[in-house]
Amino acid sequence: MNVKVAIAGGGPAGMVLGFLLARAGIEVAVLEKHADFLRDFRGDTIHPSTLDIIWELGLLDAFLALPHSEITQFSGVVNDRVYPFVDLSHVPTHCKFLAFMPQWDFLNFLAERGRSYSAFHLLMETEAVETLNEGAKVTGVRARGAQGEIEIRADLTVGADGRHSTLRSSARLPVKDFGAPIDVLWLRLPREPSDPGQVFGYIKQGKIFVMLMRDTYWQCAYVIPKGSFAAIQARGIEAFRSGVAQQAPFVADRVGALRSWDDVKLLTVQVDRLEKWYREGLLFIGDAAHAMSPIGGVGINLAVQDAVAAANILYPALSARRAPDLAAVQRRRTFPTVMTQNMQLLIQNTFMSRILRADTQEQAKRPLFLEAFKHFPLLRRVPARLIGVGFRPEHVRTPAV
Repeated sequence: MNVKVAIAGGGPAGMVLGFLLARAGIEVAVLEKHADFLRDFRGDTIHPSTLDIIWELGLLDAFLALPHSEITQFSGVVNDRVYPFVDLSHVPTHCKFLAFMPQWDFLNFLAERGRSYSAFHLLMETEAVETLNEGAKVTGVRARGAQGEIEIRADLTVGADGRHSTLRSSARLPVKDFGAPIDVLWLRLPREPSDPGQVFGYIKQGKIFVMLMRDTYWQCAYVIPKGSFAAIQARGIEAFRSGVAQQAPFVADRVGALRSWDDVKLLTVQVDRLEKWYREGLLFIGDAAHAMSPIGGVGINLAVQDAVAAANILYPALSARRAPDLAAVQRRRTFPTVMTQNMQLLIQNTFMSRILRADTQEQAKRPLFLEAFKHFPLLRRVPARLIGVGFRPEHVRTPAV
């Protein structure tokens, strides 16, 4: 198979880039190793700056017709006291809310629109295994599909295959690992109509518990010290259920939905960044270029913004049959990536670590910075801007054929 661009990974970064390039008439093959996009515990947040991109593509009405929920304000509950700290109603975007939508619906939406372009090829059950090389230049990708091995020749290969990127390992590019003192346990609990509205997180007794509202269930993140999952398992599932009920008492009657440890998934948190995102014929974007912490749920937004910036920069050269300036993509996206990771590292290495190791007396103290958000509503616009828009929002500059 011969295409202009081969993209490994059918996540948000790969699908958005594939769609934008195909929309501009650049022949693209997107490789997705699974048979579908249905996987639990993927990030489901669609941020205002991502919604702006969908609006710029003229697809917002169709997108928002899909089942989703919209959140404008977030609060936290610390030692049973409620603290509002995010207000998105003033962000400078078309949609002033955060949309929660299962990621498989987002990806299926892009796939359906992409298939309307003859230049878009989505290869499901096709996993990128390694790059094809001619000397120092990458000339495509070798993949494994349902029918066996396939070689895809491409002028440009893009690694968008996530934090455990196979292509990144194949390319052997140096990585800066910043470490993380936390891991996250993902779980799902039933939701009742009488439940309280969206509250971002609960902090009590040295524990952090985040709940994201869905139509019929809560997607929950239980933050734990790095490497402590085995010790938690050793105490038994019943003790874990009790810990969940202690954090959010209104779900105490439903923690039995956690029947076994099979209903609890470990996310090993990592924060890292490639020193160089490219080599001749090869580019990395999204988590493959920079693994993000789950703090703020901004990983999807960063991946989508990477894809839009890459499409804007790559399109003129690809359409003119010239070698694209891959370094320009890294230059464009380094600032927002570094700033976002620094913000996440500050929060997880100071605030979250201190909570997880705090003694009972310290836990009882009122958090002064959250008190400030409570009494001075204007302050809530700052985290709203950082979470909802980010440090460098991108806009669609590629044409539609």
